Amino acid sequence: MAGGNIVAICQYGGEFVSNSDGSMSYTGGEAHAMEIGQGTLFDEFKSELTSMFNIDISGMSIKYFLPNNKRILITVSSDKDLQRMVDFSADASTAEVYILNKVDNSFCRSRSNVADSGTSIVATATAVRGGRRKRLTSGARATRARMRAADSGNPNAATNAAADNANNVRQKRPNVAEDADNCASRTIAANLGMPVVAIAAAPDNIGQQGTTTVDEVDERATRSVLVEPSNLLIPSVATPEDVRPLNLNSLWDNVITGVGQEFDNVKDFRAQLCKYAISKGFVYKFIKNESTRVTVKCNEQNCAWRLHASESSYKQKFVIKKMNNVHTCGGGNGKDGQRRATRQWLTSILKEKLQETPQCKPKELVRELYEDYGVTLTYSQVWRGREVAQKELYDTLKETYSQLPWFCERILETNPGSVAILSTSLDSKFRRFFVSFHASLHGFEHGCRPLLFLDRIPLKANNQFKLLAAASVDGDDAIFPVAFAVVEDENYDSWIWFLGQLKYAVTTSRTITFVSNRQKGLDEAVPQVFEDSHHSYCLHHLVEDFKGELRKGLWPQQVKDAMVEDFTRAAQACTIEDFNASIESIRNVSSQAADWVIASKPENWSDAIFSGSRYDHFSSNIVDSFNNWIPAKKESSVVQMVDAIQGKLMELVEARRESSNAWESTLTPSMEQKLQKEVSKARKLNVLCSSDTVFEVRGNTIYVVNIGSWECTCRRWQNSGLPCMHAIAVFDRVGRSVYDYCSRYFRTECYHLTYSASIHPIPDVGGIDFNSGANSYPPATRRPPGRPKRKRFNPDKTNTVLRHCSRCKVAGHNKATCEAVL
Repeated sequence: MAGGNIVAICQYGGEFVSNSDGSMSYTGGEAHAMEIGQGTLFDEFKSELTSMFNIDISGMSIKYFLPNNKRILITVSSDKDLQRMVDFSADASTAEVYILNKVDNSFCRSRSNVADSGTSIVATATAVRGGRRKRLTSGARATRARMRAADSGNPNAATNAAADNANNVRQKRPNVAEDADNCASRTIAANLGMPVVAIAAAPDNIGQQGTTTVDEVDERATRSVLVEPSNLLIPSVATPEDVRPLNLNSLWDNVITGVGQEFDNVKDFRAQLCKYAISKGFVYKFIKNESTRVTVKCNEQNCAWRLHASESSYKQKFVIKKMNNVHTCGGGNGKDGQRRATRQWLTSILKEKLQETPQCKPKELVRELYEDYGVTLTYSQVWRGREVAQKELYDTLKETYSQLPWFCERILETNPGSVAILSTSLDSKFRRFFVSFHASLHGFEHGCRPLLFLDRIPLKANNQFKLLAAASVDGDDAIFPVAFAVVEDENYDSWIWFLGQLKYAVTTSRTITFVSNRQKGLDEAVPQVFEDSHHSYCLHHLVEDFKGELRKGLWPQQVKDAMVEDFTRAAQACTIEDFNASIESIRNVSSQAADWVIASKPENWSDAIFSGSRYDHFSSNIVDSFNNWIPAKKESSVVQMVDAIQGKLMELVEARRESSNAWESTLTPSMEQKLQKEVSKARKLNVLCSSDTVFEVRGNTIYVVNIGSWECTCRRWQNSGLPCMHAIAVFDRVGRSVYDYCSRYFRTECYHLTYSASIHPIPDVGGIDFNSGANSYPPATRRPPGRPKRKRFNPDKTNTVLRHCSRCKVAGHNKATCEAVL
């Protein structure tokens, strides 16, 4: 055999069998052997297989096992995949190759989800047990969403109109609050024979979709507005014969993604886990179920699926630490299997349905839960869940109706120049609330760098609302809150709305640099609202994504850690040369990992390419300092949450203003410390004068410093705002003060401007009348037709029920009054 070649044992016509340890073995069929090497092309390989087995390979897929791994099948679909197979199997000298039908990836004795060419690895699943409920065929029944599209008379109308609307809403720029909320309403439309897809409704076509949008923004002096964006579509009624279960829960397939995923709290994790299990069609049980750690496993005996999550040690978030996504019981495929709902899940789903149809009866809800999610519940279970959902809805509605408008007015009265915007639906249901105090806006405009961090603040006990925040950093590199928003959910629409209000509130002419985790629609929302801004991706989340990509490989942990360090150096590199060196270091280990890094848009996270100014801030986790601002007992009320934030802001502004009065240095303490480190490095450098403003600085390498344009070829001066050691060496040579070349944002007088305005308390928050407007709750119900039925007591009616004593067995009395002697 030629050097570098391997023997491929090609098999076709057999079946896979799952072993007790989760591995798979192939039995039956016929097998042939052929020699392949690095120079073998994929088309030649397919041609050889066609002649070997006398089959049409175009309808087949080619897969193989990695050495010492009989659990995961890897797909071969290109020349590069074939070369990887030869490389991976070089030590073993042989590779077992299987030819499978593409139309039937379920095997006779086991069904397996296979990985595609090393990019994603999905666990195997065994055959479904015969005693489980089978899902109806896709062609037998139509979903309610499909019926909506069919009612229009044109089966393609819903899909085509929705696609046009999606294009329109992406092209329209949400300039102020009036435009920002138009993108918020979402509807579901489907074409007959096509999957259900969520699409954004265009503002111009909202009337055709059955929704209404009314946004009014007052002048800056008023700053308070009641926005009534949209009503949801009322679902059409379908008979049991026209429904197919399990049609909408596919949207939950990715709510659990794997190790490293973060959740606000343990309640949020449990809620998402329930959605994931319902979507995948399996039942789990808790091994540990505590406030700081949760361990669950599949309820089927001997199934390998298992997940462990616990509270993060460095952040107040709940993180998945371990996850085995292998279902050896046949579950987890989303097609078959039982589904078990929790009371929290049922309440959240019923609240959504009651917002659409408040008068929906429990019997209808039982049917819709089975139609939409495949969950079978009793009438009494749904009735009790409906009562809890109605109470939570009415409590929120009462607060929105009576407290929040009053609270907006009081914010503007006590803190003139602030922004407080309330967004509700047409029937006064709460949707969103935005607040930015005048002191925060003034401090950001006059003392902070044009740098904003966007993130969601995790709440400890409340999953009903999401708290969004925008924060900057002051001259001492401390967090400076700018704006907050309480929204119903974190998604593209809520971020578009929040950024629209932020643009209205922050009236600055500076070009702002945003730092975010780019998730939940932020990647698209930021450039759409702030067109001329710069958007940087959070390095922490990028590193976690890169680690997840490296888990798919078979490298030792030390090699993975070295590639992560190279990735971090690439993000912090100031020059193209340093960036390319880090990428090449990764490529020497894995070209696929290097390609992933290049495909992750380094122009948005590497200092060598990024066009904005981050001032050495690479992560958006700076807003994690807000985690303890809101007590858990105040999270149930929007007013109490905002009031708690206002109290913390007031204390923060006063404390920092008080401490800065004692500063005597030109720069803030943290910046002075950074500058002195650079000064100590500059003493070993040699300076050559080229002109009055251009100098050559020599150390280990040669750099050119231009003090006229505040630039150095090392790019540290431009990126950080503080002179680098090369520039400091030039200042020492020409006798100039280094402080004259520091960014003004780092000066003590600029820090004083940041905290020059005060946040005033709202003294009468505790005196809010919780009962005002309460006569509107619950909403009036429509009287049924006909005369009301009455239950009348008939004294002449004979009692047909005979009660017998359980002691003496005589009729007419019970055991408590029995006087018989036995």
